Amino acid sequence: MAYIDDPETQRANLSFIKASMREPLLSRDHEFDLARKWRDDGDERSLHTLVRAYTRLVVATAARFRNYGLPMGDLVQEGNVGLMQAASRFEPDRDVRFSTYAAWWIRSAMQDYILRNWSIVRTGTTAAQKSLFFNLRRLRARIEGAGSGGLTREGREWIAGELRVDVTEVEAMEMRLSAADQSLNAPVADGSDDDWQDFLADQRPSPEDVVIGMRDAGTRSRWLAEALGELSPRERTIIEERRLREEGATLEELGRELGVSKERVRQLEHRALMKLRQSMLKRVEGYTDLLADA
Repeated sequence: MAYIDDPETQRANLSFIKASMREPLLSRDHEFDLARKWRDDGDERSLHTLVRAYTRLVVATAARFRNYGLPMGDLVQEGNVGLMQAASRFEPDRDVRFSTYAAWWIRSAMQDYILRNWSIVRTGTTAAQKSLFFNLRRLRARIEGAGSGGLTREGREWIAGELRVDVTEVEAMEMRLSAADQSLNAPVADGSDDDWQDFLADQRPSPEDVVIGMRDAGTRSRWLAEALGELSPRERTIIEERRLREEGATLEELGRELGVSKERVRQLEHRALMKLRQSMLKRVEGYTDLLADA
């Protein structure tokens, strides 16, 4: 999937890149001072100065990911989100340069964006799959002769060892990266009137299954109503209050209502469930015998 920015967007991106490169670099002491003012005093001017100084890092990181076919402007925008997250979490007292800390957040934001938009099918969900997605091409290029054809078994095993993943995951990702998304409305061949979606199996139940399901549901409801009618009034009350309501009553509540202990309510409930089970089983057996005779 490749995107081409329109001329106006390209000019805006170029202007942003030039402005980013003109921002002065910060010394260690200066950036720590700005970070402390933002953290301790909420000084937004310090935050803006700190962030603007490192937008060049966003641009440089976006350039590394431009081969994934996504708009440069979108990558920069996602990187700026990561840069802002880094600025909000940065702790200057740890004596780590802000650029080192922000690089991880910027790269992570862009990688998440690429994984979400590179394909309509979600590509990587685990950390191992994410690493495989972004490193497979690089490692593949290091294997002599892999550029023109598929990886050999030895090549896949080597990559799996380098990234500490299973060989089957390497095979799956290789297939995923080598196949572009294809519309189901596309014809199966040039000049063909058949689309790919014409050959997809319909997983929905057939009209006959729907009717049978509705009839069976009605039968089960009738059987349940008849079985409830065979219970004593107290047993029926307990089942209705405990089992047939969205928020069932507690044993204590029913005990107060019926004037018995919680334990007695539990015993009555158990007995009523046994009666219902036996009654339903008799009806199922009778229905099965009826179908066999038919």
